[in-house]
Formats: sequence, C-alpha cells, structure tokens
Amino acid sequence: MPEIKPTRSELIKLKKKIKLADFGHSLLKKKRDGLVKEFFATLKKAKKSKSDLTENYVTAKTAIDLARAVDGTATVRSASFALKPKTSITLETRNVMGIIVPKIHSQHKVNAFHERGYGVIGTSGYIDDAAEWHERVLENVITAAETETTLKKLLIAIDKTKRRVNALEFNVIPRMNSEAKFVSLRLEELERDDIFRLKKIKQKTRQ
Repeated sequence: MPEIKPTRSELIKLKKKIKLADFGHSLLKKKRDGLVKEFFATLKKAKKSKSDLTENYVTAKTAIDLARAVDGTATVRSASFALKPKTSITLETRNVMGIIVPKIHSQHKVNAFHERGYGVIGTSGYIDDAAEWHERVLENVITAAETETTLKKLLIAIDKTKRRVNALEFNVIPRMNSEAKFVSLRLEELERDDIFRLKKIKQKTRQ
C-alpha cells in the first residue's frame, strides 16, 4: 500500500486541537479547584450543623425526659397533640461552578410558649423547654439536610472533573503532542527528500 503522507494543513489542524485541549484543561482545573474550595467551605458548615444537631438532640431528649418525670407522660402527650405544625419548606437550587445543589428555605422558627397551642395552666416550664429544644433540633435537621446533600453532589462533581483533568493531562494532550511531533518530523523529512530530488533533477538537466 502507498504511504499516506501528512500535510501542513493537517499539522495546523492538529496544533489547533492541542491548543483547544490545553484551554479546556485549564478551565477544568479552575473548575476542580473551585469545587474543592466550595466543598471545604460546605464541609465546615456541615460539621457545625452536625455538631449542633447532636448537641441539641441530647439536650432535647433530656428536656423531654424531665417533662415526663415532672408532668407525667399523659400531660406531655396531650401538650404535643395541641401543637400546631407551622413549618413550611421551599426547595430551590443554586449553581456552584456548573453544579446544581439544593437550597432549602424554611419558615420554621422557635415559638414563644404561648404560640404552641397548649394551655399554660396544667403544664410546667419543663414542657416549654422540651418543646423549644425539639424546635431547635428541627432547625438543625433542615440545615443538615441541605449541607449533607450539597456535600454529596460536590464530591461526585469533583471526582468527575478530576478524571477529565487527568485524562487530558496524562493521555489526550501527550498523545496529541506526540502525534504532532511525529507529523512535524515526517514533514521535515519529506521536505528534505523533495530538496534532494530537485537537486538531482537540476544536475541531470545541466549534463
């Protein structure tokens, strides 16, 4: 089979592809670094929200145990039935370096004792404390849900972006550079052959 000779235009196209790959590699590295920065910022929030949730849950459990001991289980249960749930959650999204992560808006708040629906007479301050701490726990749960979900999405995106960066850096770009070098050397060789043939032709025409 006759040899397929490379051309200058093919080399130019290949160099353009290399330039484009280098540009894409640079953008992906910036995206990866941005995602990692966002991940650690979210991780800090997640650790705090988890710590707050754990601490407040322990306090809330202690408070409800005290309320049961002082007021009795029946009174505590009756007060819980009187509570009117007011929590409203709206789920939105935000864009982080091209990654869609959740943004939870909640109308939940810690209520004053007279806003909870149960009567003040017949209940002690222990029930108020238990209700307040459980409302705080609910706030922590909402915050933790947002940060935990965001962390998972960021981890997936970081891993995917890192694989693409590595593929370009250690496979695609080196292979294209090697191919460009080979084509360039082959073109130089062909040009030398052409010059040599032209000299031979000139020598023959002079004889």
